[in-house]
Amino acid sequence: MVHEPAAVSSLIEQAQSLERSTNDLDGPWQAATRYCEASRLGSTEAQYRLGMLFAFGRGVPESREMAASLFSLAASQGHVQAQNMLETIRITSTLLPNCVLEAVAPEKGLSPNDFAASGAGIDRFLAGLPKSRRWVVDLVGPLARWNAVDPKLILSIIATESNFQIQAKSPKAAMGLMQLIPETAERFNVGNAYNATQNIKGGLAYVRWLLSYYRGDVRLALAAYNAGEGTVDRYRGMPPYKETRQYVQRVMALYGRATHPFDDRAGKVSPSLKPVHGKP
Repeated sequence: MVHEPAAVSSLIEQAQSLERSTNDLDGPWQAATRYCEASRLGSTEAQYRLGMLFAFGRGVPESREMAASLFSLAASQGHVQAQNMLETIRITSTLLPNCVLEAVAPEKGLSPNDFAASGAGIDRFLAGLPKSRRWVVDLVGPLARWNAVDPKLILSIIATESNFQIQAKSPKAAMGLMQLIPETAERFNVGNAYNATQNIKGGLAYVRWLLSYYRGDVRLALAAYNAGEGTVDRYRGMPPYKETRQYVQRVMALYGRATHPFDDRAGKVSPSLKPVHGKP
């Protein structure tokens, strides 16, 4: 942290302590009030840390736009971590929180307990997730939305693949939360598959590519995630492997949706979706 005036340093230290509070909402929100005050006093560290709270919806409402504005403000004054986050969040914005512009309290966000279970399997699963692993849910949400993927699909995959265990490793050398095999990790530029953020980003990139390749067919995308797109293409659909079929069933029981919006990221369409011998 760069040298700050004593009053600003005190605010940031208080805020950091409050961020670590066991209270799911009030601690981070109280931290946000102090970061807001320090930000008004010109602290780039406070602007960066407040941006992180808005980026991940901790204590304050999740807002990619406000996070981007705060990161941009801090980055323009040389804050390296803010610049890195600005590149990660991938949007530009000038929308600053009111609490940075004037001496008002920041808006409160929702705590995990405020989200009523919708009845979907993943909601019930997450309701019983140990508190020590809930931070993974908080991390997945924004990262998935920034990449136009439904967070519940990614959470369903993580629940099935690793049960939210960061250090999980399979006999086939699949690693981390989303159980990336070395080839997939390399394909999507994951340097450390046991780093939660890198693992999720890599898994997200692969899922988004598969959704594009299979034109939003979730079952085929999941089958390819488990067995590889080459295998799915070879069988022109769901492979006859018991492991793959059970895997798809487990994830679908949690996620429950057969289709997902897609883009043209893959640049091509799986032959599994094309007519065979001229048949529709």
